[in-house]
Amino acid sequence: DEERAWWPFKVLATETINRKALDADIYNAVPTEKVDGTCCYVTTYKGQPYLWARLDRKPNKLSEKRFKRFMYSMEDSKEFIWNIEEDFRPVPECWIPAKEIQQSSGNPLPDENGHIPGWVPVEKNSKQYCWHSSVVNYEAEIALILKCHADDPGLLEISSVPLSDLLEQTLELIGTNINANPYGLGSKKHPIHFLVPHGAFEIKNPPMLKHSDILSWFESCREGKIEGIVWHCNNGHLIKLHRHHLGMCWPIPETYLNSQPVVIAVNRTKYDCDFEPKCLFNHFSKLDGQRFSRLKDIKFDV
Repeated sequence: DEERAWWPFKVLATETINRKALDADIYNAVPTEKVDGTCCYVTTYKGQPYLWARLDRKPNKLSEKRFKRFMYSMEDSKEFIWNIEEDFRPVPECWIPAKEIQQSSGNPLPDENGHIPGWVPVEKNSKQYCWHSSVVNYEAEIALILKCHADDPGLLEISSVPLSDLLEQTLELIGTNINANPYGLGSKKHPIHFLVPHGAFEIKNPPMLKHSDILSWFESCREGKIEGIVWHCNNGHLIKLHRHHLGMCWPIPETYLNSQPVVIAVNRTKYDCDFEPKCLFNHFSKLDGQRFSRLKDIKFDV
C-alpha cells in the first residue's frame, strides 16, 4: 500500500471488473471498510505472540534502475529476472517474508513493484516502531483493538484483547502519528493509537458493482465516507478499491469512522501486571466504561 513516487502512471479503476476479481467470485465477497493506517501482523516470536511491523525488502539503487528501465520498455514485470542474493538491500535477521509471497526454489519472489513484502517483530521499547509498541503490552500479552461492539452494531469499542486471540491475523495500526492522522485521533501532546483487525468493519449497504454506482456511493452515502473498499473473497483473495482509483480525494473532513459513538472497555483489574503511568493502557483504563460520541472526542485528563 505504499505510495510509489517513481511510478510513471496513476492506477485508475476502469468501467469493467477485471478477470482476477471475477475468478475470485467478487459478487459473493464480503465488502469491508479499507482503514487508513499501516499494516501489522501477529505471530509468534521468542515463544509468545508478538506484533510485527510491515517492512518491505527493497532493491538496491542499481537493481532498481535496471528494473525501472525494464518496466518502461516492457508490459509485464514478471519477465524481469532478479538475483535475490545481490539485488536487494539487507534486512534485519529476524525479518520474515509475508505469507502470500510466491517462492522460487526456497526464495521469496518480488511482487510487481519489485518489493518483497515482509515483517519485523516490534520490541517493547522500540524507537523506530514506538507507535506500534504503544498498542501492545507483552507482560499482559494484550493489544489495544478498535472494533464493532459485539451487541450493538452502531457502536464502536476500544478494548484490550489477548494477543493470542489475534495470532496469524493482519491488522491496521491507526492514530495520531500514522499517515498524517486522517481520523483526527488524539493530539501531539497525548497521541492515541490502536489496531483495527482487517475486515473488522463490514459494509452493510454496499454499492452495486458498477463504476457509476460505486462513485455516487462514495460521494453521497454516509457509509461511503471511507478510504476505500476491500472485498474479502471466499477463496481468500482480497480485492481493493481506493478512492484515488476513482480520481477522488482522500483524506476527507468527516469520515464514517468518526460518525459513530465509541465505548471504552479496558479493565485493568483483569491483569496481573501494573500498567506504566504514561502508557495507553493506563490512560484507557481510566476511561473504562465511558462512552464518547465519536473517536475524535476521546481525550485523556493528564
